[in-house]
Amino acid sequence: MSVPADAAHPFDFAAVRELAANDMAAVDALIRHRLSSDVVLINQIAEHIIGGGGKRLRPMLHVLAARAAGYRGEDHAKLAAVIEFIHTSTLLHDDVVDESDLRRGRSTANAVWGNAASVLVGDFLYSRAFQLMVELDQMPIMRILADTTNTIAAGEVMQLLNIGNADVNEQTYLQTIERKTAVLFAAATELGGVLGGLPDDQVKALRTYGMELGYAFQIADDLLDYISDADTLGKNIGDDLAEGKPTLPLIFALEKASPDQSAAIRQAIEHGGLEHMDTILAAIRESGALERTSGAAQAHAQRAHEALLALADSPQRQALAALADYAVERTF
Repeated sequence: MSVPADAAHPFDFAAVRELAANDMAAVDALIRHRLSSDVVLINQIAEHIIGGGGKRLRPMLHVLAARAAGYRGEDHAKLAAVIEFIHTSTLLHDDVVDESDLRRGRSTANAVWGNAASVLVGDFLYSRAFQLMVELDQMPIMRILADTTNTIAAGEVMQLLNIGNADVNEQTYLQTIERKTAVLFAAATELGGVLGGLPDDQVKALRTYGMELGYAFQIADDLLDYISDADTLGKNIGDDLAEGKPTLPLIFALEKASPDQSAAIRQAIEHGGLEHMDTILAAIRESGALERTSGAAQAHAQRAHEALLALADSPQRQALAALADYAVERTF
């Protein structure tokens, strides 16, 4: 990977978490308090997924961006909780749509409680997010989050349309992950700038950072599906393929695949199943798709680094830069 545009920084992921620890403790406490419901099943499912060992990356991005923007208040904890509730809701819905049984090495909520309960609790989390959002009573914040949730919903529909479609190209793939994944990263960091009262150009730079980070994170995640396993990523190699998802490694492999390899890839995308997995993995390796996918993720991470240069240097800015590296260097 090329040298980051930001100065060399001492942060690894553990150090980033340590820097954000006090803020994230407040966020976690608020999340658990505001999840509480007199409906027992809501508490069970929400705790199952909220307490499932996730890194809280999106809310952590928000609190770091807010502090990098000079914010010294406490509203960032509410916004971070809003962001986590939106994200968690999308996970519940995604697992139903994908018919997934495993997430982060644990049974999904739909596998335990069924699809109907998972969808409805996802709706509860969305509505809880909007209750918190309204409490802040700031129209610019509400507008950003309302637009973001609408865009995510459109991205989920786009991904549904892409499933089983072997003709999805790189442009369509990127449009889908922008709407489904990157926009929430972008909102998380943009809102940090809004809270901090930064000038428009710096708020825009924080949004660009978040968007580019979101691209890098999702592309790297799709790459990991072909080089990882259930012990490290929490799902099995080829799970995306089994679900008929045409991700970037497959799109790149199809561009250079032999007729037999192309037929195997298209068959898997269109009909599911991993009976030709050896042929498909060979096509991905021989075509250079892994290297191209990694390069695409790194290019977005580099642009994330460059966007951060609009901000004054601080430990939080350095931590945000470290997260751009983490997005493409992680193995889980």
